[in-house]
Amino acid sequence: MSDQPTSPLPAGHKAERVRIAGRVQGVWYRAWTVEQAEARELNGWVRNRQDGTVEALFVGPADKVDDMIAACHRGPEHARVESVVREAAQGIVGDGFRQLPDA
Repeated sequence: MSDQPTSPLPAGHKAERVRIAGRVQGVWYRAWTVEQAEARELNGWVRNRQDGTVEALFVGPADKVDDMIAACHRGPEHARVESVVREAAQGIVGDGFRQLPDA
């Protein structure tokens, strides 16, 4: 997964990178992720990967990041999530949550 610049996070915040596998491309997963992350006031990004997975970086209060990752296990209505692999990430990204071009 891609490197992120190292910056300290405020107390009680964390950054996690996830890779979601299954039927997650072509089913509105990225747009759904943007909506869900914005509702939780998270920073970060989401993108499709060439291997058919979706990758995202969530940065914010630890409880909201955990809640977002739990939601990723369900995904939008037409998705079929088979796995969500998560790993701690370092650094922060600008304000807001956005969809990046495919990787």
